[in-house]
Amino acid sequence: MLKDRYNRNMNMLSPEENAKLRDFKVCVIGCGGLGGYVIELLGRLGIGTITAVDGDVFDETNLNRQLLSSETSIGNSKALTAEQRMKEVNSEIMLKPICAFLTDENCEEIIKDHDIVVDALDNMTFRKVLETHCENLNIPMIHGAIAGWYGQVSTIMPGDKTLEKIYPHGENKGSEVELGNPSFSPSLIASIEVAEVLKVLLGKGEILQRRLLTIDLLTHDYEIFSL
Repeated sequence: MLKDRYNRNMNMLSPEENAKLRDFKVCVIGCGGLGGYVIELLGRLGIGTITAVDGDVFDETNLNRQLLSSETSIGNSKALTAEQRMKEVNSEIMLKPICAFLTDENCEEIIKDHDIVVDALDNMTFRKVLETHCENLNIPMIHGAIAGWYGQVSTIMPGDKTLEKIYPHGENKGSEVELGNPSFSPSLIASIEVAEVLKVLLGKGEILQRRLLTIDLLTHDYEIFSL
């Protein structure tokens, strides 16, 4: 154990709060652009158990933005790569890889017993599946989405039905496929998601519940909408 590992967490967190992080279990659905950064930040912060869920493998198109991807990891499992990365970054953390895509059938089994779930998906259908099962199991969920210069974050508590309010007619136009994704959008939105995770777990600060933070990096417009 490296005794000075969490020294720079101090003052923003008390020693007691920092120690408490080891007891939490966070499930990250998706290990790509958003998920790779989310996992990295949670592990460096000191979250004790992280479940990394993704049935995909890396390919060349991931190299421009996905933290866990490298030229040597092409063709490798994203979830297993996350496990190996965490062994190098913080061996005190338990990272549980699940090499499977989220479905309606496996969602409840995957997310049960976690304190919070992080949405790092890129598909609205499965985001809504995730929200439904989080509500059924009374688990908070942090929603994040990115596309081009744009990103958004919301904290969804059981019963909020936030995605129905954000996407009343299904997937909005302006998706990642249409607008692309640079290297910087995933890291920014992932950082905000992890900050929300920390606040929910420790009961600190003001969370984005029933609100949507939207960011336009091209014009530097940052807005929070009530839902």
